[in-house]
Amino acid sequence: MKKMTIEEAAKHFGISKEAIHNRIRRGTLQAVVEGATKFVLLDPSAKTRHPSTPKSTNPYADKLYSVLEEQNKELREKIEKLENETKTLRQEKERLLIEERKRIEQIYKEKDEQLKSILSSISSRFLLEAKPVEEEHFEAQIEETPTPNPVPLKKYLKNFQPSKKKREKLLRKITKLTKTQERFILKKDKIYIDPNLYDYSDLF
Repeated sequence: MKKMTIEEAAKHFGISKEAIHNRIRRGTLQAVVEGATKFVLLDPSAKTRHPSTPKSTNPYADKLYSVLEEQNKELREKIEKLENETKTLRQEKERLLIEERKRIEQIYKEKDEQLKSILSSISSRFLLEAKPVEEEHFEAQIEETPTPNPVPLKKYLKNFQPSKKKREKLLRKITKLTKTQERFILKKDKIYIDPNLYDYSDLF
């Protein structure tokens, strides 16, 4: 077998170097690679045509094959690009779904804390306003003037179990009201309230 470079084989057959590469890919020409050079293997008895190449070959076949090969390459690149974009979109969708789920969970958690605070406030107010009822009769009783019994505000707030954020907000609000309302008592920088004398339900 005779070895020729791609350029030599193209001159030998009278076709382009690209056509030689196409024939190698189709298997109509044999080739070997030595080092960084590719050689075409030819039968010494062959003239200007490869024996396996029919004389009636369409002169435009090599060019058409090259065009189709290039189009296939472009299509493969587009498909790969679309697959990467689809993967990116899928990941972004999953990220958004996770963030939305966390946001909804946080909303329900806050609503649950607010509901607990409201129920605790109602329960505390009911207990403060409840009056004992005699078992044997319902005779009218003379209400006695309640005795002042101030309690520290912070201690009173523990009954409602407010969140840290709501607790701080209430303290700021009440601190301002101590200057204008007598139902708040300020002693030694501490705020006191008297649930027996005043109603504080509007604050909770």
